[in-house]
Amino acid sequence: MEPDLTGRTALVTGSATGIGRGFLLACAEYGADVAVHYRTSGAEAEATAEEARERGVAATTVQGDVTDPDAVEGLFADVESELGGVDVLVNNVGAFAPEHWADIPFETWQTVLHTNVNGTYLCSKRALPGMRERGWGRIVNVGYAGSGKSMVHPKNAPYFIAKTGVLMFTRMLAADTQDDGVTVNAVSPYVVETSDAFPEDAPRGRWASVEDLVNVLSFFLLEESGYVSGENVEVDGGYLPERL
Repeated sequence: MEPDLTGRTALVTGSATGIGRGFLLACAEYGADVAVHYRTSGAEAEATAEEARERGVAATTVQGDVTDPDAVEGLFADVESELGGVDVLVNNVGAFAPEHWADIPFETWQTVLHTNVNGTYLCSKRALPGMRERGWGRIVNVGYAGSGKSMVHPKNAPYFIAKTGVLMFTRMLAADTQDDGVTVNAVSPYVVETSDAFPEDAPRGRWASVEDLVNVLSFFLLEESGYVSGENVEVDGGYLPERL
């Protein structure tokens, strides 16, 4: 069963490449008009938008720093002008820092927290009034496997901390939107095939594919999933948190 997003608009942050690109093209496949968000990857964003158009939907590109309230306002205004109100928001942007916490510069620490937590907060806050007005919306946040169990490794610590915050925000927002026709959920991978670095051992002999994550996104987008909110699905192959 696939979602039917015909007549709806989807915005996926950080969707020029990688996981975000997979999420965006899936939304286009399901019939949504789509906005490809990027900060610096303009050429890649346009290429992704063109791929979406080949699926018979409208697609545009929007640029902006999701940690800047003015930039978020601007990119949402651009989407609304081009495609209409945002019905599906996937908060995918999130910097990470795979070094020991004591070696991470303060500026990098701040960047990781800002992109993951504040970006999710700002985009969700901007999208929600329109969703409430239309009586339908889907917000899907990208977490990290293990964060829901409050597992934090000395390496990449700000990322784990930030993603724990994202999951807390997800549950809070789900409770706050339970009467609005809006659901808020999270999909949390461990290591994905598009990653830049890989640990030694892959659960089940492979890393998660983008399609593995899209399968979870698709479930959350179904009309039949309207009673599922505040949930976090870890796409990690069953890896043990003790291996962090």
